Amino acid sequence: MTALATTEQMHQAFIAKFPDEAAHVFESYDPQEVIHILVDLPPTMVAKILSVMSPSLAADLLGVIPHPLLLSALPHLQPSLTASLLQRMPDETRVAILGALPQHVSADIGPFMEYSEDSVGMLMDIKFFALPEDLTVEEAIRQVRTHDTQHLNEIYIIDRSQVLVGVLSLRDLFLASPKKNLAVLMKRELPTIHPLENQEQVVEICNEWKVLTIPVTDLDGRLLGIISSQDIIQVEKEEATISMQTMVGASKDERALSPPGFAIRKRLPWLQINLLTAFLAAFVVGIFEDTIARFTALAVLLPVVAGQSGNTGAQALAVVMRGLALRDIRPSQWLRVTLKESYVALANGVAVAATTCTAVFFWSGSWGLTMVIGVSMVISMVMAGFSGAIIPI
Repeated sequence: MTALATTEQMHQAFIAKFPDEAAHVFESYDPQEVIHILVDLPPTMVAKILSVMSPSLAADLLGVIPHPLLLSALPHLQPSLTASLLQRMPDETRVAILGALPQHVSADIGPFMEYSEDSVGMLMDIKFFALPEDLTVEEAIRQVRTHDTQHLNEIYIIDRSQVLVGVLSLRDLFLASPKKNLAVLMKRELPTIHPLENQEQVVEICNEWKVLTIPVTDLDGRLLGIISSQDIIQVEKEEATISMQTMVGASKDERALSPPGFAIRKRLPWLQINLLTAFLAAFVVGIFEDTIARFTALAVLLPVVAGQSGNTGAQALAVVMRGLALRDIRPSQWLRVTLKESYVALANGVAVAATTCTAVFFWSGSWGLTMVIGVSMVISMVMAGFSGAIIPI
């Protein structure tokens, strides 16, 4: 057995046992290196790797993966994920892939191509279990027993036009009289969501209604799919981590092991914008260059003012980001939030300025310098508190 064959066997054994870890490791590899490993794997394992990788990197990989391997792996992916990856590819490539896939696979993918990546439609499972409202309990139980009930906690009830009319728990179904009609037993008040809504709305509905699944309906009330509890948890986790990354200018698609080139492309624009704001700040300081030259104490104390305003902005930013992540606040409440943070910054600014003024006066003995630093401290902290609150919203 050659060393190359042994290495390939080690790759396959590692991927088979730890597919998630392998996918994250592959994110730091060159795409051609990943392709060299994937071509020897079963299509199901390739699909697992693609499903765990960052969507942007997975889409880049699809662009260079051999056509036969691509067509054999895509049918094993969730249709919504396949659609999300195809949407990131050039139009000609996307059309060619959809045309080459088996008809039943492309038919499953087709509906998801109409939805944006962050829409509810991309989350829903279109292979759901629902029962007509005119069935009896006995007939319903018979159908439930032929269905995989491992993850089935409640049954959605529809009419003959596929319109969602209610929901019924498995417990209530099996405890009811066999001859009773489902329309009598079902609960008619339940939350629904439209497939074009933003995924953030899923978490809000879950917290408000305390449900494990959420039905997705069109404008006519027809049941299109189901969002599971696992999807809800995943959305909540992703929203929290995305907020953490985007507030400092990192891409939501970047992972810890993402290729350096990918990270550079995503981070550089934000750094260039920050450079512009830094030059603007330097320009403002330059306007008072002569004043600073005459009063060198100002140059010594400027970092103190800048440091306190930076801390104030960071505090406001952290509180607002947490509120948005936990759905304690909504963007429509921006005025109330910014006023509150500005008031807190003003109160803290006055307190910190009083301490600073005392220290500056004993150090310099100048009332003028003391007042300038004190007023600057208050103004800069208020502006920082306002900015820290308004930017995330």
